Amino acid sequence: MHEKFMARAIEIAREAVDTPGTLPYGAVVVKDGEIIGEGLNRSTANCDPTSHGEVEAIRDACRRLSLTSLKGADLYTSGEPCSMCVATMYQVGIARLYYAGAADDSAAFFQRLAAHDPKWARSQSNQELREQVGLPIDKRDMAAEQMQREGILAVYEAFINSHT
Repeated sequence: MHEKFMARAIEIAREAVDTPGTLPYGAVVVKDGEIIGEGLNRSTANCDPTSHGEVEAIRDACRRLSLTSLKGADLYTSGEPCSMCVATMYQVGIARLYYAGAADDSAAFFQRLAAHDPKWARSQSNQELREQVGLPIDKRDMAAEQMQREGILAVYEAFINSHT
């Protein structure tokens, strides 16, 4: 059964060969032996850097089920997910991940694309992204400054009061 779901993720990825604005990263979310969500990387087409195959499959599954939790579901993807996709999987409760290509395979793919056209060059590798995301906020390369904490704490309190 695993082979069937991975084959579908790769089939979705293959759609990118002939679909403008997409990249060959496809994914499916599976629960109780059924595909409940599918996604293809549409970052360029949607002008949305979060439109990765895994995130799109999760969005599709959540919409179909009218839920924001996919606890216990599995995710099959054509490529080892980036940190953003992994964080999204944890956020919704994906239990198991199955992937075809490794992060090194994806890096080589983008290097070959960028050699032909610099627009495909990545600002960071998946490994660099993982390292930065895992650091405490004050240790990351991206500057960060906390502001107006009291204001948001008041909003949190108002929300709790209106919903309990």
